[in-house]
Amino acid sequence: MTSALTLPSNSSPMASSWPETPPGADPLPGQLDRWLAARGAELVAVRRHIHAHPELSHQEFETASLVARELAVAGLTPRLLPKGNGVICDVGEGDRVIALRADLDALPLPDGKDVPYRSTVDGVAHACGHDVHTTILLGTGLALAQLAERDELPGRVRLLFQPGEECIPSGAPEVISAGGLKDVAAIYALHCAPQLPVGLVGVRSGPFTAAADTIEVNLRGLGGHTARPHLTTDLVHAMGRVIVDVPSLLDRRVDARAGVSMVWGRAHAGEAYNAIPATANLKGTVRILNREAWREAPELITKLIHDVVAATGAEVEVKYTRGVPPVINDRMATAVVAGAAGAALGPDRVVEAEISMGGEDFAFYLEQVPGAMIRLGTTPQGAEVKPDIHQSTFDVDEKAIGYGVRVMVHTALAALAAGTF
Repeated sequence: MTSALTLPSNSSPMASSWPETPPGADPLPGQLDRWLAARGAELVAVRRHIHAHPELSHQEFETASLVARELAVAGLTPRLLPKGNGVICDVGEGDRVIALRADLDALPLPDGKDVPYRSTVDGVAHACGHDVHTTILLGTGLALAQLAERDELPGRVRLLFQPGEECIPSGAPEVISAGGLKDVAAIYALHCAPQLPVGLVGVRSGPFTAAADTIEVNLRGLGGHTARPHLTTDLVHAMGRVIVDVPSLLDRRVDARAGVSMVWGRAHAGEAYNAIPATANLKGTVRILNREAWREAPELITKLIHDVVAATGAEVEVKYTRGVPPVINDRMATAVVAGAAGAALGPDRVVEAEISMGGEDFAFYLEQVPGAMIRLGTTPQGAEVKPDIHQSTFDVDEKAIGYGVRVMVHTALAALAAGTF
């Protein structure tokens, strides 16, 4: 890879940081391992540059430009999204198209690490691993481009570098509207997993992450003195009923196997200890693993809130905002990526992933085409402290980049050859 970057000298990793070929892994046509050995340090430098220059959701203009430049240097023809904050790029030719997706955005969090590549942007950090996702997909695209040059790529692989995964509205619909899924047979992605040691990947068929919606409840009524609640509409009492009763009732109105979790995160009413307020506000999240239960949730939850509040005499307004659907990994796509990961890293490096109640807008793609997301281990072997994603001290063992490239290249080739979607 001929880099188009101007990288700081302290971003160059030690050569020993790059992983050796995993024991038991199958060799890949085109000498992927030799390519990684030669280019791995440059990929780590790219990751560190992105990490040091994070951009918030829907503002990923410099990151997208960087990706587009690197792909163009490799002889590919990337195109920016209409807003310029994402990239779509096809590698190879043919009617069969497999898509691979990465997200570009960072979080509005301070970077709490003492490292040379610490964020240079106050209050913004890649605390979710999207810098790693972007680097892995970039490396995968460059490696696949070399296979395509030698006519060893049996189809087209579409690289989707997506903005805005960490916010609502998110960026996946924007990529889809720009033609990101046109002619695509299946789509794959990975996500950093600090719960797993570097060198392992987690796979799971079926529910993978939950739908994530937000709900806001506004209550109004006649306030007054706490000595005479019978002359008021006691909104604090009404709010407490909503907080306690609605999640409990919801549990009994939805099949427990649907995996529904309703949790309040904000409750505010009044200022004075001896005055019943005239307004109250509640905000929370609704997370659901089952797609059908998710589709029915807004109407059901809104009705439950109105029913509970009716007995209190308060007026109520409910704002239910859709976030992202649940990620439901396709059975065949999961089998393809599990086999590819086993070939890339060795079968003992592939483990069963746990279900997460977190949200992930990769689900929007899976509403359109079959696919699967996997988890990539990022924690150094034997580490006692494992900062979680969305923590300001989150970081990765950079060997994960090489493992991720291996897995995604193998996945693209396996999916192109599968012919089952």
